[in-house]
Amino acid sequence: MRLSVVGCGYLGAVHAAAMASIGHEVVGIDVDERKIASLSKGEAPFFEPGLQEILTEGIASGRLSFTTDMSAAQGAKVHFVGVGTPQQAGGHAADLTYVDAAVDGLLPFLSEGDIVAGKSTVPVGTAARLAPRVAERGAVLVWNPEFLREGWAVQDTVDPDRLVAGVPSEDGKPTADGERTAEVLREVYHPSIAKGTPFIVTDYATAELVKVSANAFLATKISFINAIAEIAEVTGADVTTLADAIGHDARIGRRFLGAGIGFGGGCLPKDIRAFSARAEELGRGESVAFLREIDAINLRRRDRAVELTTDALGGSVFEKKVAVLGAAFKPHSDDIRDSPALDVAVRLHGLGARVTLTDPAAIENARRIHPQLTYEADLDETLRDADAVIVVTEWDEYRRELSPEHAASLARGRVVVDGRNCLDPVAWRAAGWTYFGMGRP
Repeated sequence: MRLSVVGCGYLGAVHAAAMASIGHEVVGIDVDERKIASLSKGEAPFFEPGLQEILTEGIASGRLSFTTDMSAAQGAKVHFVGVGTPQQAGGHAADLTYVDAAVDGLLPFLSEGDIVAGKSTVPVGTAARLAPRVAERGAVLVWNPEFLREGWAVQDTVDPDRLVAGVPSEDGKPTADGERTAEVLREVYHPSIAKGTPFIVTDYATAELVKVSANAFLATKISFINAIAEIAEVTGADVTTLADAIGHDARIGRRFLGAGIGFGGGCLPKDIRAFSARAEELGRGESVAFLREIDAINLRRRDRAVELTTDALGGSVFEKKVAVLGAAFKPHSDDIRDSPALDVAVRLHGLGARVTLTDPAAIENARRIHPQLTYEADLDETLRDADAVIVVTEWDEYRRELSPEHAASLARGRVVVDGRNCLDPVAWRAAGWTYFGMGRP
């Protein structure tokens, strides 16, 4: 099938390349000329495992192309919209400027029977507002939210754990156009559905809420264990052992119960704030009022990491060299949007520390935003003569491959702050380090 993808940022570029990899003919469209030039040469504009390979293969096969010309969408059967929905400046609501512009830009090039498939994360009610514009062109709007995990985005696109299609509905049932649209999307995603991926057809509002509800739940689970970590820190309990214990309960599960410096990135923080803002607009702000505390807990953990490092160095980090391991908000990504790791580094620098930061993928992105920090690609050089080491992104390079004995041979001090509770405290203490974890004795 011929597809277009409007918006070639993180979501759109991955979706376009992944759809080409399963056999579709795909054109990716974006207004950013530099991004399109890079993608057209088969160069991934950001780090995402597996993307470079399918991008290269798609370009070489002729099934994948990129352009800044919106008219290239003409002739596609399905038009995916995957543009950003950032937090509004000066507020918490989602900025839908790019979504509106993408849909309006597509309208002149739609044909009778075309499908516009929204993938962006939007406030509930957005699809119902946009659908009449699309219908005027004889096309149909569907909302098909993404559920990508950065670092696993290619896998999650090609082999998702569920597919959701919000289609035109009446009285709780899809209309004739809704049923037809759902069938076309089943064809688009046939390889996944053939392997047993659930395909859930619902109305617009439910599809929009599925995405923000999933993110709100994950954020809640992370902040829950971080709230327990705050209690553990004043009682001497070990939050990691506690999480292991409650995680054996099948109703709870162990995933997303890793206490540390909290979540970040381009999705969870802005999405829970936008969800709260939309609930307020709907007169149901009290229903998700707990999300404000989820956000507050999350931000407090960054404070705690800075506090631990300061206390460990005798109450002041001024003129102390602090080796910061990590800049990306999570491993297997170069994304620094709302990164707790980078935030902690900047705060330590602000307190007078001589921060040297390393990361396997995110150094250049971090340098562009915070040039005041010192960056070092080589881990050994980062550790050399450090008074303290703080792990803030749980890359395997730090979690599994860095031995405490080797680190001790390079650092001046013997203080390690484990901001992700990803190190073995027994091994580090045995090597002479004073170990500080998040919610661990």
